[in-house]
Formats: sequence, C-alpha cells, structure tokens
Amino acid sequence: QVQLVESGGGLVQPGGSLRLSCAASGSSRRIYQMAWHRQAPGVQRELVAVIYSSGGTNYADSVKGRFTISRDNAKNMVYLQMNSLRPEDTAVYYCQVVVGVNNYWGQGTQVTVSS
Repeated sequence: QVQLVESGGGLVQPGGSLRLSCAASGSSRRIYQMAWHRQAPGVQRELVAVIYSSGGTNYADSVKGRFTISRDNAKNMVYLQMNSLRPEDTAVYYCQVVVGVNNYWGQGTQVTVSS
C-alpha cells in the first residue's frame, strides 16, 4: 500500500509563489507516473501537471509557463513549483501516483490565492 503525504500549501497573494511537495512511501515498485490535480469548490477535479518516469511532462493549458512539476526518483518525491499565482488557482491540490496498475491519492493540501 502506497501512502502519499502532501505539504507546502497555504495562503499567498496574487503574483506570489508556492512549492508543493509530495512524499510517497510504502512501495518497493517503480513509480511510473506522478501528478498533481486540483479541485475548487463546485468544480470537477482537474489534472494540473503530470511527470513520467522518463522525465516527460504535460501541463494543463491554464498553468503552462507558470507551474513546473519535477520529481526525485531516489526519494520518491514529486514537487509542483507554482509561480505567478492567480485567484483562480485557489483549490485543494492532490498528489497522485501510479504504481503498476494502481492509482494512489494524497489527502490534499489547500492553496488559497487572495489579497
């Protein structure tokens, strides 16, 4: 069973930056895909960014050029650097990993962008 623990959320002013971290533990198998999703109140959860074991990445159009996803395979960590934050980025951010054929989710961390 894989456990995911996110950290780094909080309150930030528009234009500010935050860095989210997610630590994965409990897996002896290679983690293929690591991703960040987000969900705002009353809105469907959406994929923000994904990074594969090859290092390839994909981003939602709304965050391209502002957010950067990265991973540390040795530590089973995934990060999301968020710059130029906007009020519409306010949401609960969830870490997700794929191990084998199984998906695992973190508990979420709140990001609030407000002046």
